[in-house]
Amino acid sequence: MSDVGGYLRSLFSLEGRTALVTGATRGIGHDIALAFAKAGAHILLVQRNDNESTKSEIEAVGGTATIIVADLSVREQVKSIVPKAIELGYNVDILLNCAGIQRRHPCAEFPDEDWDEVIQVNLTTAFLLCRAVGKHILDRKGTGNIINIASLNSFQGGLTIPAYASAKGGIAQLTKALSNEWASQGINVNGIAPGYVATDMNEALIANPTRSRQIMERIPAQRWGSPSDFEGAALFLAGKACKYVSGEILVVDGGWMGR
Repeated sequence: MSDVGGYLRSLFSLEGRTALVTGATRGIGHDIALAFAKAGAHILLVQRNDNESTKSEIEAVGGTATIIVADLSVREQVKSIVPKAIELGYNVDILLNCAGIQRRHPCAEFPDEDWDEVIQVNLTTAFLLCRAVGKHILDRKGTGNIINIASLNSFQGGLTIPAYASAKGGIAQLTKALSNEWASQGINVNGIAPGYVATDMNEALIANPTRSRQIMERIPAQRWGSPSDFEGAALFLAGKACKYVSGEILVVDGGWMGR
């Protein structure tokens, strides 16, 4: 009998690797962080505060985690994250940029401050962490995997979300730009574009009976996504199984983009 378990571990195990994860206190980032931990990675949780709920969940499934406190809306704090990880003795092998915020206003009334905050957290912060982790891996002549959480709005404009759509469009292009430079140097850079997922960010849509019905009617899978739907995609892009995949945006949307 073939060693199925051993074969799958060779493709998807993250043992001995360290993953830096933003947005892991809830939603998609939370479930991916747990999946990485279950696959053997040590998780560096970037959080606004030292709340230990996700860390405790990781430890409850036999994983290990360390919290790094930083406000992702403050550029100087973002720049301190990777140096802190190195100071703690970690080599970062995997980066998951999952943190994001949403602001909804009619385009003609969209406030400057909301634009600046969304672009900072959803795009600039992701770039700063990609740059820092990429340099860290290149300097030590290592290999690594970077996963940026994009969106259907990387391809579509949406309604009342010009800042979010702009940021997520930027994430898709940033992913490709980094891949163009780093794929030959051992760093695979890819993205995941979630469809409509039942998380806090989409509460306004879920609560709107008309929009919720319209969305559901278009999803071939006939359901909203859940955070657990992203575990397999993230594990694929974080491990050896994707060694010849780079610059891609993997859409996980229940079939929405094929409609």
